[in-house]
Amino acid sequence: MELAKQKERAEALRGRLDELRGYLEISAKLKRIAELEERMAAPGFWNDRDEAKQVIGEANRLKSWTRPWTADSSRVDELLEMVALLEEERDAELDAELEAGLTAAEKDTAELESRNMLRGEDAHRGALVTINPGAGGTESQDWAQMLMRMYMRWAEQHGYDVEIMDLLPAEEAGIKSATLDVDGQFAYGYLSAERGVHRLVRISPFDSQSRRHTSFASVFVYPVVDDDIEIAVNEEELRIDTFRASGAGGQHVNKTDSAVRITHLPTGIVVSCQQERSQHKNKSKAMKMLQAALYQRAVEEREARRAELEGAKTKIEWGRQIRSYVLQPYKMVKDHRTNIEVGNVDAVLDGDIDDFIQGYLQEAGKTNA
Repeated sequence: MELAKQKERAEALRGRLDELRGYLEISAKLKRIAELEERMAAPGFWNDRDEAKQVIGEANRLKSWTRPWTADSSRVDELLEMVALLEEERDAELDAELEAGLTAAEKDTAELESRNMLRGEDAHRGALVTINPGAGGTESQDWAQMLMRMYMRWAEQHGYDVEIMDLLPAEEAGIKSATLDVDGQFAYGYLSAERGVHRLVRISPFDSQSRRHTSFASVFVYPVVDDDIEIAVNEEELRIDTFRASGAGGQHVNKTDSAVRITHLPTGIVVSCQQERSQHKNKSKAMKMLQAALYQRAVEEREARRAELEGAKTKIEWGRQIRSYVLQPYKMVKDHRTNIEVGNVDAVLDGDIDDFIQGYLQEAGKTNA
């Protein structure tokens, strides 16, 4: 590749990072980190453990922004130095290293720009993703399982740890419900773009007459509640039931009441977990899911009150799909909120949903600007 074009790319990266330094308030964050680290180094810091955890949590959240920017900035400086060396004397090995470095830096900078759109106070948290099929029996249940796989593949591709918290298999095919725990920085910020109803149009593999079917499945996303958020749960307001786990799991799972279902009586929220062999572990994970659901409920109630005051209340309702996945009579995935269309349906169902997520975040950023 021509060195002039490589130089242009490196300089463009430098400019983008300089802009991001201002948008992300890197200088202010670095200053705040220094103040927090000074407090952490002071004698008696751990005397108040709750306050200490809050300080450490704030420092870690700030560093999750400053560290990638600093790393990208240093890399681009090195790339500009490579360009200067190549202008003096061409070297094939150094040229290849420059090209690889430019590609990696462009990807990392795009990721940082995408994260800049995550402005919610819970954006940095992990996510619980719950998937439920709509009416339609086996067809919708199979679609729900396809969505579960899509989100698991997306999470794995982005380096997130994924754990199936609860899974209720359907009798013939697919699932009746599933909850995924996606653990990692900003998982909730990204996956919140997926909340809503997803529509599939295809020739049904379960229809002997090969007719075209339309299926729906709903996706709900909750922020994982960490220790820095207090969610009061009164044990007297809970109904805890135990039952035998369904589906695969071995003799122990099928012969003991290890699965746990918790009902929060005041709100009617129901969560369950049956993935662990231990009833105690299932209860602990179910409580985590309940806390996340209660926290999300409180956030939505707060946002609904604010939106009502602003006269711009919106709802996610069954039948109001956010995205359509069409396999017949043509192949296309279209997001109805942003009008983004992708023709490679197989790639999308294999986890390639970044275009939709980033498009939604950009639109949301314009709305909230």
